[in-house]
Amino acid sequence: MNGIGDWLIPTIQHYGPIALFVCMTLETLGLPLPGESALIAAAAAAGASEINIVWVAIAGFAGAVLGDNIGYLIGRHIGRRVIVSYGSKIGITDERYKRAEGKIERHGFWIVIVSRFVVLLRQLNGLVAGSAGMPWPKFLLANVIGAVLWVGAWCTAAYFLGRAADRLPALLHSVKWISIVAIPIVILGVIALFYFDRRRERNGSGKIA
Repeated sequence: MNGIGDWLIPTIQHYGPIALFVCMTLETLGLPLPGESALIAAAAAAGASEINIVWVAIAGFAGAVLGDNIGYLIGRHIGRRVIVSYGSKIGITDERYKRAEGKIERHGFWIVIVSRFVVLLRQLNGLVAGSAGMPWPKFLLANVIGAVLWVGAWCTAAYFLGRAADRLPALLHSVKWISIVAIPIVILGVIALFYFDRRRERNGSGKIA
């Protein structure tokens, strides 16, 4: 075994699901940690009977939801103020920000769910939703659904593939190739959503005029 598995799986085996929980919480809070790889490695190890898959799923789910909700609180209380004050320096004008808030208001529920499967968006979706003023109950529900789908998909796939221990190194190595295929599909779906929404807005404006 090489790469991340050299230290990640022994760490999880030694400290238990709490290590996965901490890693997932910090990664979804925005820190550059291998939360997704940790989840996959832990589930694969469970398939090899090295750790309990139920606790892996619980730790992954709890860490993902907790981290995102901490990010939401940060975004809700200080995120908007910072973006409005300094956003113009990176091209985020007040008009663009209000437009983004409108997108969150109309499609925020689905954006939060989809972003769980996209690197970087997964780490920032709580902060952005909070700063844009998305209602917390709505965010929480979408966040929980996204976490269930994301954790469930990776735990199921990695667990069954991990039942053959000799496939574990290949599984960890293939994560980047799975991401290369999946991420563009998800991003294109989000772009299509925004495109058709914008087209609908323009058509609506034309009818009013």
